[in-house]
Amino acid sequence: MTGEETPTVRLRLDLAYDGTHFAGWARQPGLRTVQGVLEEGLATVLRSVPRGEAPPRVTVAGRTDAGVHARGQVAHVDVVAAALDAARGRSGRADVDALAARLAGVLPADLVVRAVTHAPPGFDARFSALRRRYAYRVCDLDAARDPLSRGWVLWHRRPLDAAAMDAAARTLVGRHDFAAYCKPRPDATTIRTLEEFGWSRPADGADAGLVVAHVQADAFCHSMVRALVGASLAVGEGRRPVTWPRELLDGRRREGGATVVAAHGLTLEEVGYPSDDELGRRAEQTRARRAAHDVDDAPRGCCG
Repeated sequence: MTGEETPTVRLRLDLAYDGTHFAGWARQPGLRTVQGVLEEGLATVLRSVPRGEAPPRVTVAGRTDAGVHARGQVAHVDVVAAALDAARGRSGRADVDALAARLAGVLPADLVVRAVTHAPPGFDARFSALRRRYAYRVCDLDAARDPLSRGWVLWHRRPLDAAAMDAAARTLVGRHDFAAYCKPRPDATTIRTLEEFGWSRPADGADAGLVVAHVQADAFCHSMVRALVGASLAVGEGRRPVTWPRELLDGRRREGGATVVAAHGLTLEEVGYPSDDELGRRAEQTRARRAAHDVDDAPRGCCG
């Protein structure tokens, strides 16, 4: 609560969006962003300005860059309880269901709120998260190239060795300093736990014929996934040996390292959370700064 006169409730928002025409997640003056459009939609349906209330401010599990898509994004927002109840109108629906329906009526087609729920105690969309899972999709075969998927699949002109890419990727799994794969930011740590990183070429399903990366970590620093993909592509083309991505990691220097690939091939697939009774504890743990010595030095995978 913000005070006895203005009690608030925290809501969890499950989101999906096509990042093509968004300048990323974070609100920026004069630019169309996911956060900006979502907060404007919330302010409209909750009638924040007419009620004399501050517009809602949304906290997200993971900020995505311009052009990056999401199927499983999660956010939370604290709203005035009376405004949430008023948004229900005369309908007999639950307040969160009514809010979701009203948002569907004002948001653009490339941003969908799939569900609105009352957040359990201690829930923080960003700090309570255990992991984020991304997929990056690449097409390197003319026979698999689909113009209808060009907005979310990277076209690569050279054939790729998916097995070599997978072998190289697995050497990076673990808790490391990913400075070589992150765009530096002042006072920001680059230590992350990469829980899963692998490549495959599915034989059937929606991704049949594509080369697909699955990347999962406790969190990602800026441009990390796209730099990991860039290093993998160099291996897949045969320009670099399978050992090269791990050598970059161990060098901890971004200069002369992996290319950061285009954003449109990247999709946030899922954000994972602990059980409700562990949400608050997880948030406290995440806020604790990662120590520079707290890394895994031994490589994993084929080339350790």
